[in-house]
Amino acid sequence: MTREVWPGKPYPRGATFDGTGVNFAVFSQVATRVEVCLFDPQNPSKEVERFDLQAMTDDVWHGYVPGLEPGTLYGLRVHGPYEPQKGHRCNPYKLLVDPYAKALHGEVDWSQPVFGYTLGNEKQDLMRDERDSAAGVPKGVVVGDYFDWGNDRRPDVPWRKTVIYEAHVKGLTMRHPKVPEHQRGTYAALGHPAVIEHLLKLGVTSVELLPVHAFADDSFLGEKGLSNFWGYNTLCYFAPEASYASRRTPGGAVNEFKGMVKALHAAGIEVILDVVYNHSCEGNHLGPTLSLKGVDNSSYYWLMPEARYYLDFTGCGNSINASNPQATRLIVDSLRYWVEEMHVDGFRFDLATVLGRVGKGEFSPSAPIFQILNQDPVLSRVKLIAEPWDVGLGGYQVGGFQAPWREWNGKYRDALRRYWKGDENLAGEVGHRLTGSSDLYQGARRRPQANINFVTAHDGFTLHDLVTYGHKHNEANGEHNRDGADDNQAWNCGVEGETDDPGVVSLRERQKRNLLASLFLSQGVPMLVAGDEMGRTQHGNNNAYCQDNELSWVDWNLDDRRLALLEFTSRLIQFRHRQPVLQRRRFFQGKHIWDSEYKDLAWFRPDGTEMGQEDWNKPFTRSLAFLLGGDAIPSPDERGQRIIGDALLVLLNAHHEPVRFTVPPPAQGCRWVIEFYTADDSRGPEEPVPAGPFELAGRSLAAFREVPAT
Repeated sequence: MTREVWPGKPYPRGATFDGTGVNFAVFSQVATRVEVCLFDPQNPSKEVERFDLQAMTDDVWHGYVPGLEPGTLYGLRVHGPYEPQKGHRCNPYKLLVDPYAKALHGEVDWSQPVFGYTLGNEKQDLMRDERDSAAGVPKGVVVGDYFDWGNDRRPDVPWRKTVIYEAHVKGLTMRHPKVPEHQRGTYAALGHPAVIEHLLKLGVTSVELLPVHAFADDSFLGEKGLSNFWGYNTLCYFAPEASYASRRTPGGAVNEFKGMVKALHAAGIEVILDVVYNHSCEGNHLGPTLSLKGVDNSSYYWLMPEARYYLDFTGCGNSINASNPQATRLIVDSLRYWVEEMHVDGFRFDLATVLGRVGKGEFSPSAPIFQILNQDPVLSRVKLIAEPWDVGLGGYQVGGFQAPWREWNGKYRDALRRYWKGDENLAGEVGHRLTGSSDLYQGARRRPQANINFVTAHDGFTLHDLVTYGHKHNEANGEHNRDGADDNQAWNCGVEGETDDPGVVSLRERQKRNLLASLFLSQGVPMLVAGDEMGRTQHGNNNAYCQDNELSWVDWNLDDRRLALLEFTSRLIQFRHRQPVLQRRRFFQGKHIWDSEYKDLAWFRPDGTEMGQEDWNKPFTRSLAFLLGGDAIPSPDERGQRIIGDALLVLLNAHHEPVRFTVPPPAQGCRWVIEFYTADDSRGPEEPVPAGPFELAGRSLAAFREVPAT
């Protein structure tokens, strides 16, 4: 069959259905010829047609095919130089995934010749392999853009009210008993009423999903019977991961993802995506040729001066060169697509420091892509969160990004973990972290909400394991326990692993409550990892990226202890929502504001005396208290009116022995009541606390609220 191909247009890139046909547009400044291959939907490995994109405008190859419809499977073949020494790896024998494909069908088959070079040859990647890889490469799917969004509206949750819930689509839903079995582990499951009910009862406002961009499993994991569960191995930045769709029809994941977003929005919950624009699944010079590497390797990747090799700021073999205009355009086009077409509310950028590398690879907070995002009328209005580090030189950039970025605060995580396990010399550090990390952000005129505070994340121990294991137990990963972080700042409370010892169990539950209470009583934006509210365990595995099984899936079968932790966490979050003093938009001054009864922030020693500089410098200071003035909030509400909330008093004791605190007198006509006491959850809320002595148990936290006396 000879299909009619018109010149078409160089925009938009990708395969775009306009109602009567499909326009194809592919950028490559090194290509000498670009072919589009069509495949049989009933037998995706069977190529049924091939045609050239004969028109080329500004290095974009394009053509329009009338009569072509959604559901069409396609791939690309790019002719051009195969000169690895010069950074070029075009190989028309290797079918390529369109970088702008809106959906993919199929998976990478590592038994097929998906490598661009001849394996086993002594010159390795310098010799082009001429075997056809089509049978082993996922196919792009032409999709239509119709979806009934109805009256969908973005929740648009202000940063000061945001509570993030980091979750994995499959991990959160795979074992949920109220989700129909055929939907578990899918986008449909995440949008199921039973899952949404849990999120609402918990009080989270924003779900941050581990990668949902189409990704490839690693060949070495498949050889061990494992898989890349987390998905930090992106193959296509526009296509939703098809394995998370309950129906595996070509392109079906697109509408199912949209349905999930629509359901979450209807409940007032935002959807934030964890995105991996720092590297791709194609690895280093010995990796496969699946997409960008074969389309235009030197435009999309950071290359060494000896261009055969890749600069690797990620530890994954390659790094996307966001300082190149075409790589930047790919990233920005992808982000806009997910906002405008898929209605997502924000992004958490994995290893975001990579995106800010310019010149010879140094980091710049004013890198081109950051400037574009700051100016873009669409993207500047969504939530942008940086993981502010990578593995390159100068890669740790906590506090180094500029507005409107927010950052995962790794210093917060480390300080709170160390404090509650009893380390010394931490008073000043903990003081900064609990009150918004002004030492990191105030000098740059940023706000407390620049912080994303967390004590656990997907990468590392769960909250339960953090207090149950002193060191990692990653044997199931098949790497002889060499993978994963060795420095976890964890403490097992005296026994490694699970135990029936009631004293150890009680201490561990208290430590969980200490960490959770600290998190939700801190200034900044709190992030909770899915399952931590229910005591989820990975049995000491702190790098479960390859465990697509019950080790990683949230267990919804809760005993009394786990139910109690869930109830405690929900109370904490709901309390935070009610307290404007925990949602401050400006840093504390340590002064009276307006005509306030209290200073906005005051720190106390256990004896009730305000702390002086010498107290912060004492290495053994593990017991301290702070008071937040609810009538000393400088920022007005949405109508410009003064905000007045409750005064809060928080006592912290990381010492193993009880410490007697002196509770200061409340304002005239008021009294203190207990809201949370981690050593005895049966006390509070609303239990009165008189001014004067209060014995705080070892390794515990108490939070009091000021209320009218009558």
